[in-house]
Amino acid sequence: MEKLPKIGIPVIFTIIVLFLIVSKSAITVGSGEAGVLYKTFGGGVVTDEPPLGEGLNFVMPWNKVYIYEVRQQEAFEKMDVLSSNGLDIKLDASVWFQPVFADLGKLHQEKSEMYKERILLPAIRSAARSVVGRYTPEQLYSSKRDAIQVEIYEETKKIVSDQYIQLNEVLIRDVTLPPTIKEAIERKLKQEQESLEYEFRLVTADKEAQKQRIEAQGKADANKILSASLNDRILQDKGIEATMMLAESPNSKVIVIGSGKDGLPLILGNQ
Repeated sequence: MEKLPKIGIPVIFTIIVLFLIVSKSAITVGSGEAGVLYKTFGGGVVTDEPPLGEGLNFVMPWNKVYIYEVRQQEAFEKMDVLSSNGLDIKLDASVWFQPVFADLGKLHQEKSEMYKERILLPAIRSAARSVVGRYTPEQLYSSKRDAIQVEIYEETKKIVSDQYIQLNEVLIRDVTLPPTIKEAIERKLKQEQESLEYEFRLVTADKEAQKQRIEAQGKADANKILSASLNDRILQDKGIEATMMLAESPNSKVIVIGSGKDGLPLILGNQ
């Protein structure tokens, strides 16, 4: 140190200080993230400017930056809720969400980095209890699951709409009923299916009977019309035509003219 020029020590000290300042000032924001700037001597959390974007950002070394994930995230929640008749239902849900980018400063200032635990999940639980309480276990088990999912989404969205949280979707992953209730519902559904199948067979048999009656009535009407249109003269003409056609055939036969009933010929032969 004694051999260094007197100016060397201040230069080295200055370089070290500058290095520390730059290292403290350079903030890297990762992909899908944003930074909320906190100015120690300038009013605290910055809410009137856009958050820091991805990449390298430079801030004063005495300020702080809080990093938030701003892409879509998923949270899981298992809940115990009550149906309309007071039975305990276990609900397994997941929610897709992300913070509102433009309001990230306000979110940090008012809700903090724990906004999911403090705002979102309680809102999901509240909405689920409210919605499920309107339905019976049978409806939850079968036909109303999609409707319940939509209603929980709408209820939750109302709660978080002014909390700087963007709610994208709520998914009902599973609905678990008490075993005895589940078995009773399955038996009832099976009986309903069997009843519907029996009614279908009855309807099919009735339609088949109607079809046969219609066909029989049509044949009867046709025979009635045919009988009314026939008379002795027509029958004789038809008989003569048939006799002439048989007489012209190559088969061996004997034709006796005028020997049949009503004067029609008799045909005798080996064919």
